[in-house]
Amino acid sequence: MSKQIDIEYFLKEVEEYVRHRQVPVVDLIAVQTKDPFKVLVATILSARTRDEVTARAAARLFTKAATVQDLARLTVEEIAKMIHPVGFYKTKAKHLTRLPAALAPFSGVVPRTIDELLTLPGVGRKTANLVLSVAFALPAICVDTHVHRIMNIWGYVATDSPAKTEMALRKKLPKRFWIPVNSLLVAFGQSICRPIGPRCDECPLRQSCPGHGVTPRKGRTMEASHNHYTFVSWNVNGIRAVEKKGFVQILQDLDADVIGIQETKAQPDQLSDSLKNIPGYTSWWHSAEKKGYSGVAVYSRIQPVAVHYGLGVEEFDREGRVLALEFDKFYLLTIYFPNAGAELKRLDYKLRFDQALEEHCRRLEQKKDVIVCGDFNVAHKEIDLKNPKNNVKNAGFTPEERRWMDGFIDRAGYVDTFRLFNQQPEQYSWWSYRFSARSKNIGWRIDYFCVNKDAQKNVVDAKILQEVMGSDHCPVLLEYRM
Repeated sequence: MSKQIDIEYFLKEVEEYVRHRQVPVVDLIAVQTKDPFKVLVATILSARTRDEVTARAAARLFTKAATVQDLARLTVEEIAKMIHPVGFYKTKAKHLTRLPAALAPFSGVVPRTIDELLTLPGVGRKTANLVLSVAFALPAICVDTHVHRIMNIWGYVATDSPAKTEMALRKKLPKRFWIPVNSLLVAFGQSICRPIGPRCDECPLRQSCPGHGVTPRKGRTMEASHNHYTFVSWNVNGIRAVEKKGFVQILQDLDADVIGIQETKAQPDQLSDSLKNIPGYTSWWHSAEKKGYSGVAVYSRIQPVAVHYGLGVEEFDREGRVLALEFDKFYLLTIYFPNAGAELKRLDYKLRFDQALEEHCRRLEQKKDVIVCGDFNVAHKEIDLKNPKNNVKNAGFTPEERRWMDGFIDRAGYVDTFRLFNQQPEQYSWWSYRFSARSKNIGWRIDYFCVNKDAQKNVVDAKILQEVMGSDHCPVLLEYRM
């Protein structure tokens, strides 16, 4: 077991480092207003949303709804329009519409206990703890993904969910740190101990930090450093939608050499210059003929020797599902596999696509190694989704789809790179937008990096980047060395 860190020293160092940095938006609103109602509303808005987006949305809303009485006079449509484009804005608008009635038993005042706060719409433990600590200065530990992640990096806890981290911290974190720990680690996590490309070289704790599970950022030039490549694949569920959630900054933070994008849902003439021309990258796009549907793209720092569009099969290529970059020693394909659909109406179509893709990879493999990434729209094994028994007849987990995946790995000899490094359950890359599935980690692993057998020796690492928000999928990563 690793040596326990001096948590007081660590938090004091972090406090000194972030002293002059931007504070999380909820803390800023608390400083500006001291109003529990505004802190509560801002906290609800902030879930799954970047701070700058939350700040603008809260400001617009508070011009019309500075009090619970004002909020009660607004319709759900009016609220949704004002808070757009925060994450899940339609759902949050419904929560805020119901909030005045939910506060009525408390005389229209924000309650001061966690059990009472949990009765309010849109309020979970994280939100409740944040309101208690920020609005009322009551001892409460708000654990978001930053607190959960950093406390595990430090080895202060060994937990697999924010809820478990909260319980562990309640038992061992000195109470004087309960209130400030969230704002400290959020600011630290956004600036230094970032989920992607952490700046370990700048960290004030670099000599002391255990660094569990951390891959520090690499210094780079326009070419991948020392033939060590970082590849990322991400189904963004609409490139124009994710652009409003900070996609360009997220992509730059990912700091990858090549990034495959699926489900762009955009035609070339619908793309902004910001999306097409991200500094340091060249982009290629393969869109579906049908507007607002399917589509793939690739951003690359490395110039390919050729770019190949589609499989050469019209029924698949008109849906914009495959884009390949050819490099000196390998092909990298970004692929958006078809969904078998409601009542499995497109299952036959998907299986035909699967077979055509496998044959295409076999042809490419005769020339160079092949790296395949993307949304496969199938969970391969029972370990790859939360409720396997309930989904056997559903798209993405049918015996037919899984049988093809078995063959792609066993017959065609491709390697699921993530499972080379991680055999743990509950490692998911997609969550439904419904029922708070992501916060409860009720998900599926349907995004993959696969390589042909000969290329396995070049695989350094593979990860799921669950901390990256913006879509119902999160990115997956492959480290590859030639």
